[in-house]
Amino acid sequence: MAHSCMTHSWTLASFFASAIGLYLLYNNTAIRDEDLDESQWMLFAMSFAYWIVHCVTIAVQPWVPQEWAWALFGLKFCAVMSALLTFSCALSLPLNQISEANRVEEEEDYYY
Repeated sequence: MAHSCMTHSWTLASFFASAIGLYLLYNNTAIRDEDLDESQWMLFAMSFAYWIVHCVTIAVQPWVPQEWAWALFGLKFCAVMSALLTFSCALSLPLNQISEANRVEEEEDYYY
């Protein structure tokens, strides 16, 4: 059972880290105005929010009775989907930066 305890500890730590990240993202105007453009800011916010949903669904699963198979299936499905959405947002961040850099280069080439 040590594995289960360690997994729950990491899930709890990542939940709080995501909550702090989402809080800082929304309340720190320097990040919003200077460091990130709107699409990058939104991808970060979605990544944190989806991971919070994932952590909550993982934490709630042991508390649901086994007789409620439909609820457990829904929680497991939600956990898988939120994990996939989190990773898709995380993979979209560098792709967004590459496309933004290409767009800037094309605009510079157009004006010169």
